Amino acid sequence: MSSVDPDPSRRFHRGLLVTVFVGALWRIGVLVVDKWQQPLLLNDSIYYSAQARQIVDGIWFREIFVDRPGAEHGPLTSLLLATVSWVDDPVPWQRAVTVVCGIVTIALVGVLARRIAGDVAGVVAAGIAALYPNLWMNDGLVMSESVSVLALVATLLLAHRCLARPAPLAAVLVGAGAGLAALARSELALLTPGLALLLWFASRTPSTTTSPESPPATTGARLVAPVLVLAAAAVTVAPWVTFNLGRFERPVTLTTNDGTTLLGSYCDETFSRENLGGWSLACVVADPDYTQDEDPSMRSERQRGMAVEYAVDHATKLPAVMVARVGRTLDLYGLDSLVAQDVGEERYRWASWAGIISWWALALTAVTGWRRIRASTGRADRWLLLLPCVAVAVTTVVFYGAHRIRSSVEPSVVIAASIVIASWWERRTHRTRRTHRMGVSTGSDSEPQVSDR
Repeated sequence: MSSVDPDPSRRFHRGLLVTVFVGALWRIGVLVVDKWQQPLLLNDSIYYSAQARQIVDGIWFREIFVDRPGAEHGPLTSLLLATVSWVDDPVPWQRAVTVVCGIVTIALVGVLARRIAGDVAGVVAAGIAALYPNLWMNDGLVMSESVSVLALVATLLLAHRCLARPAPLAAVLVGAGAGLAALARSELALLTPGLALLLWFASRTPSTTTSPESPPATTGARLVAPVLVLAAAAVTVAPWVTFNLGRFERPVTLTTNDGTTLLGSYCDETFSRENLGGWSLACVVADPDYTQDEDPSMRSERQRGMAVEYAVDHATKLPAVMVARVGRTLDLYGLDSLVAQDVGEERYRWASWAGIISWWALALTAVTGWRRIRASTGRADRWLLLLPCVAVAVTTVVFYGAHRIRSSVEPSVVIAASIVIASWWERRTHRTRRTHRMGVSTGSDSEPQVSDR
């Protein structure tokens, strides 16, 4: 009797369950064995953790060291962490929240890969996501990457469904997901117009569910889904934006972090060979006009002006700096400083190097996988996976190159690479089964030879 399960759907769900279990076991093991009692280092995790505690105490988004309104980062991560921050020592439980986000991401990556390239690719993608260092290293950190990647993958999954079966509710859910992603990491606001454009162009091609006799959609009908995506995203971020516009001296939308980020990216240290294309805390600390009681929006505006002035004065160096930024994000330049930055954010040095090697292998494979995608009529799978890459590319060129900046690309790379690996596996399995059938057939047609000796 054949041992092959006749139900492909059941095989997929069983494989997905196993990969999610393995990924969860690894993440929980790292959390319990090493990170549960580990104190936070002096990085963004201090901000997220302290702000979550403030929210529990009824203090809504204030600076953590001075009594000023705070919007250094988007609110979604702090709000999620606040759900467990009422205990006496919330840091271990805050770490657990990001671990849960990472585990859910494994499952969603598998489901999205399955919808794009089939059952085998779905299980392979989930398996890669379970063990890929550039994903699991973020889980257990009290920072935004695990939250933003989860929001991103969920949005791509909703968008894939909307591209296949356009409907008003589906478009609204896509916009809401994109809005949440922007509230986790502000650069993901670039995802919203990209999704709207993708839905617009996809609507120009009839879907597979559309009858050949159906008349083509009018311009107004094709605009419904993109407009709903934009509107839903705007409604999702509106409470945060409205809240910010009313409490700072200068207009603030998503964060006040752009000035600090730009100042750390446009200075002598990041325009030199040692840290070319990177980001420097020393440049921010060296701000001669910094005072703690300065309004954050005023500080951001002033530091943004300093960065722009520096860029203008060093315009001839900008091309080389931008190339170096891209090289850093692609793990082609400045590896030692990238690893040092990872270690400063609580990532393991060995895992950071393993992530670099894994990236080289997966990224090259992903290019082939992306080219192999055969988008069905009315479905733009190839361009859906490319949208996070565009957002990361823009952020890298304008700001700096780093693994944190690249985090939004990792799910697309995992899924595209899984297509190649799944194709290889299916060909190998097919050859093995064919050889087995031929062997069985040959054996049944001939009697074994017995020697007389």
